[in-house]
Amino acid sequence: MKEGIVIFQKNSVLGKVKTRLAATIGDERAFNAYQQLVNYTHKIVSQSPAEKILFFSNYLEDDLTQYPSDYRFELQSGEELGEKMCNSFAQLFEEKFDRLIIIGTDCAEITPELISEAFEALNDQEVVIGPAHDGGYYLLGMRKFVPGLFSNIPWSTDRVTALTKDYLKANGITFAILPVLSDVDIEEDWDNFKDKL
Repeated sequence: MKEGIVIFQKNSVLGKVKTRLAATIGDERAFNAYQQLVNYTHKIVSQSPAEKILFFSNYLEDDLTQYPSDYRFELQSGEELGEKMCNSFAQLFEEKFDRLIIIGTDCAEITPELISEAFEALNDQEVVIGPAHDGGYYLLGMRKFVPGLFSNIPWSTDRVTALTKDYLKANGITFAILPVLSDVDIEEDWDNFKDKL
């Protein structure tokens, strides 16, 4: 069984990450918050036996030694988020992965147990979704490529998870739902989680 965790990560550039958070706490603090979230994500992911494929947003970073030695590095391709995610799944399913899940780096509540639960859900279901409180999702997984999940979705809105579920139901695709968690997007989110990290 070939399982993979796709991590979508923005390159760490001051003023370019966590912009909604930066609007109230400033670029410097938002940048530091982002670094903490990234480090937390990799600490969690590294506990899974699945292969890890880190897709950077704009360029491969110069110093990759800061990441675990079993990571593989790729570059996101496409215009908007849906196309980028779709392309990464397409590429990896072509490489004969049996199961893939994708996560970002802004969920401070994700755990190794949840990642295991996501892979286990794919034993019985074709797709697994980890919904976020803001209407998006912190995790999406599948055991076969479903490109329709990435079309006609208004990304970064509160309708992402609902429309994703609508598509799956309309097309008779079975799916599992993980617990609802919070992403860190604004100062209130960060205040809730900064001490936990």
